[in-house]
Amino acid sequence: MAKLHAVEAQASHLSLRRPRHRITSHLSPWAVGPPRRWGAPGLPRRGGDMAAAGGGLALLGLVPSAPSCPHGPALLFVKTSQGKEEGRRFYSCSACRDRKDCNFFQWEDEKVSETRLAAREEYNRSHQPPFTHRQNVERYKNFVLLPLPKRRFCQECQQLLLPAEWEKHWDHQFLCDISNAQLRSPSQLLYPLENKKTNAQYLFADRSCQFLLDLIIDLGFRRVLSVGTPRLHEMIQSKASQEGDLRVRSLLLDIDFRYSQFYTEDEFCHYNMFNHYFFGGEAARETCRKFLCQENGERVIMVTDPPFGGLVEALASSFKKLMAMWRETGREGNTSQEMPMFWIFPYYFESRILEFFPSFSMMDYQVDYDNHALYKHGKTGRRQSPVRIFTNLTPSVIVLPVEEGYRFCALCQRYVSSGNQHCEICDSCTSKDGRRWKHCVLCKKCVKPSWFHCNNCNCCALENHTCEKTDAGCFVCGNAGHKRSTCPSLSHTRTACQADKKQRQKTPKRLKMGISKRSAMKHAIPFRKKVKKKKKKDVTLPADT
Repeated sequence: MAKLHAVEAQASHLSLRRPRHRITSHLSPWAVGPPRRWGAPGLPRRGGDMAAAGGGLALLGLVPSAPSCPHGPALLFVKTSQGKEEGRRFYSCSACRDRKDCNFFQWEDEKVSETRLAAREEYNRSHQPPFTHRQNVERYKNFVLLPLPKRRFCQECQQLLLPAEWEKHWDHQFLCDISNAQLRSPSQLLYPLENKKTNAQYLFADRSCQFLLDLIIDLGFRRVLSVGTPRLHEMIQSKASQEGDLRVRSLLLDIDFRYSQFYTEDEFCHYNMFNHYFFGGEAARETCRKFLCQENGERVIMVTDPPFGGLVEALASSFKKLMAMWRETGREGNTSQEMPMFWIFPYYFESRILEFFPSFSMMDYQVDYDNHALYKHGKTGRRQSPVRIFTNLTPSVIVLPVEEGYRFCALCQRYVSSGNQHCEICDSCTSKDGRRWKHCVLCKKCVKPSWFHCNNCNCCALENHTCEKTDAGCFVCGNAGHKRSTCPSLSHTRTACQADKKQRQKTPKRLKMGISKRSAMKHAIPFRKKVKKKKKKDVTLPADT
């Protein structure tokens, strides 16, 4: 029981209180609990999944009998070596990949007692938001009826305050005179949760947000399923309330429950995109299904902006399940079709996204954010935003703004950036980062302008890189086919060393116990003699007198 409390005694990020410090780094899901010792924590440099590496951990996905943490059902992982399973399978939190946020961990074959299960359920209940979505809707209705001087927002608790609650927040910082315009733009009122792999609320800049909305309208869509895009959702809601002719509607699916204070149950669903979990249960799932099935499933598009450090495989699984909900409309031909989608993600995840969605293609449009130090519009070279739009729509229908330097390539039949020149050998515009790439004859592909072909590595890389010889074997035995961490000779050596270490640990313990006993006896005997002599002296003195 004490071990369970030690493991599960961390606060969940679902709390509405303002974080005390900004989280700037994040560990991988396997850095939770015992698997942390398997290797250095963190993500691979580019890819989002360890399954693609020679060794690490693989995501096995969501299983029906998975245990739950405050963020919904946990995901199943396993340690891998050379593409093969090695070690015990374990469950870890789907959303939080840092033990500071949620350190849930359980072995797959672990037998959990009824006492621990009851304690875990109580822990999950205690880490839910203080108000339900329906209660927040009622509070909002009462809040908008208040006069402007009585409208307050607690910055410490990130909560709209009613007059009866002022006394509880008297020592907190709060904003006064909350206008209707501020209520229509909650992303500017709330503090962004900038955890890169859980929330990552890097909010769209007005330029990118307006471009996405104009593009959606020009393509004829009338409903937008906004998955993790609160800024786009609020722009649609705000324009719909101000402009009567705007017929676009939006449903926001987001893990940040704070938005339930501003939107009704038909406008917002508390949703975890890493395990396709609706916190509102079947009612919220039905709300999403009805939204997708309106107008027989036509003229609806999904726009998602997941955390850049999230597992691509877990995200793809959830997005496919949302597409499956869209196919339930019963429309003829929907069984094999994909729901139109904009997946906003860095360009270096292209291979991973295409692995799960082969029909997708990447657009050259650079998406920028308001609260990100690097992903800004107007920067050039390597400093420009690497975030792009992946879509299953025909590239030729995605019209990019010419005034921002984009042009239409007649050969590729799509809009590209001005620096993305068409390669006649590759027969495509190959640049990914906006710079003009060069073709390498030996690699048979275009590479970045700062890369040069290395004969030792047999590929293109930076000029001052460290060569990695592909024919180098294990550092322990010298044989090829495995690394030092998985060397059989090293495992035998470790076994022998561990046995010797245990023997050395036992011997000093016995010696220490023997020394302690002898020392105790040595000190006890003189003490007893001294007491006896004192007693004799006390007895004989009266006789002499």
